[in-house]
Amino acid sequence: MTDDEILLGLALTVVLATGSQILAAKLRVPALIILLPVGFAAGATTDVIHPDKLLGPDFSALVSLSVAVILYDAGLGLDLRKLAHHTRGVVGRLLVYGLVLTFLVTGAVAPVMFDMPLRVAAMLGMILVVSGPTVVGPILDFVRPSDKVRRILIWEGTLVDPIGAILGALTFHAVASSHQIDIGRGYQLGQFALSLAFGLVGGAVATALLWFALRTLRLGETLGTLAQLAVVIGVSAGCDIVRDDTGLIAAIVAGLAVSNIRGFDMPARRPFLETLVQLIIGLLFISISATVTPASLVPVLLPALGLIAILVLVVRPVVAFAAAARTDLSRGERAFLGWMDPRGIVAAATASAFSAGLVERGVTGAAKVLPVTFLVIVGTVLLYALTAAPVARRLGVVKAEGTRVLLVGGEPWVVDLGRALRSAGLDVLMWAGGDEEREQIRRTGLELAQGDLLATAINPGARLEGVTAVFLATDDDDFNALASIVMEDNVEGPVYRVGPPHDSRGVIAPYTGGDILFGRSLVRHVLADRYERGARFLVRPAGAPLPPEHDTLFVVRADHRLDPVTERRRIVPADGDTVVLLGPVPAAAPR
Repeated sequence: MTDDEILLGLALTVVLATGSQILAAKLRVPALIILLPVGFAAGATTDVIHPDKLLGPDFSALVSLSVAVILYDAGLGLDLRKLAHHTRGVVGRLLVYGLVLTFLVTGAVAPVMFDMPLRVAAMLGMILVVSGPTVVGPILDFVRPSDKVRRILIWEGTLVDPIGAILGALTFHAVASSHQIDIGRGYQLGQFALSLAFGLVGGAVATALLWFALRTLRLGETLGTLAQLAVVIGVSAGCDIVRDDTGLIAAIVAGLAVSNIRGFDMPARRPFLETLVQLIIGLLFISISATVTPASLVPVLLPALGLIAILVLVVRPVVAFAAAARTDLSRGERAFLGWMDPRGIVAAATASAFSAGLVERGVTGAAKVLPVTFLVIVGTVLLYALTAAPVARRLGVVKAEGTRVLLVGGEPWVVDLGRALRSAGLDVLMWAGGDEEREQIRRTGLELAQGDLLATAINPGARLEGVTAVFLATDDDDFNALASIVMEDNVEGPVYRVGPPHDSRGVIAPYTGGDILFGRSLVRHVLADRYERGARFLVRPAGAPLPPEHDTLFVVRADHRLDPVTERRRIVPADGDTVVLLGPVPAAAPR
């Protein structure tokens, strides 16, 4: 290819990757649904997108490092404190049962369905065991299942990727180096254990380097993000040089460590890393799907549909029900686990790398591995993306909207407001910084959030699970404004704050952060003063006449959604709603 063609190919790949993800976001569908057919069409209609022509033999190495960055980012989103009791057991059994059953079933049916040797079928079976957070996460964000189900599926998808990649590498070497494959030999198990140990050591080294960069040097957001990328890429490359695919284990271990070890000074927001990961995912899927030709898909299309049916209707339900047996999961939650196992980026990356290596070695049937994997990815993502929401609703595992609010503040009027919201039928969670304030919240019987609020809000691994709205009402206006900024990306719903005094000279409070609760007339000090002089909160049906001199603060809809009155909008209650009011100061109260 000429320099102009290479330049055009690289630019077109970036444009297609970005445009596809923008379109997917607007359509509210997983990006893979757009990325895969767009990449396939671009590869079929042009000659400038093909990664082997653009990057040559370096493409495989770039894919490996890119996947390491993706898994590091996924590890940042995992909170070990929430992997406890039955959750830990379910995740572990899903990993083991899923790996074994998917490998065995695919290896047994693929030789007949695709006319390929047993050793190539074993390679295909090991590739298809992986799932991935890049496909599971977006589907779950759209479906919004219960927190317990979400945790299990995200943990499973994140952990199975590096384990499956290592097993795939071992299977690849077994297939490529002999005419017969003996997966049951103790030698292969020993090699897997050695690779796992090496990856863990690499993860420990990466963790130590990240501690030095983020904790000792205390780098800011920009340099801290660059340091993370350098450490993850450097350590992953070093591990892969010594043992294939152990860099993926090192990357996810480093992400878990940074997210869960107390003391790591993570940047408050990581937009560059998140943007980079999104771009990498788009580039990889466009590039890999461009290598699949229409001629390679036609012979395997119908058998691949049959394989998808076996994986979806037989393998996954058996794995899920066996893994969830004798746990506290409901029947609906077990069934939903059995209806969620899409394949993602690691399956595509390993299929691209391993099938090319087997084709170069002249292994019969190896050319079918990538097109079959491509069809399984497309088929499972489409199927689960289109059916997950209605299936979740039918099984009763969709989380109810607007029923859990986090009220931040410990002043008497804030605690009393929390009691009023609870009496209106809402699930209220409170947080306060002072010991006396926290004790007062406990005495009222309201649920108290644990830990440091801002540390939780800025920690990529500490998701405020189930919280659908946050109301910031501390006596520090700058804290309210700052918290509203850093918490926006870690809460499923909106973040609001009480307004600062009109003559506030705070650092940030008058200028930015969150929608202002109750409008400019009921700012924080006005609310506190009215309550101190005897004004109280009142909860009553919306149909009753509004008492004189009462201000409407919230409307609780009949379906328990909470609509606050804010500076930007006024709320009109309807029949069946409940309103939360603030009454006037009693006439006899001193002024």
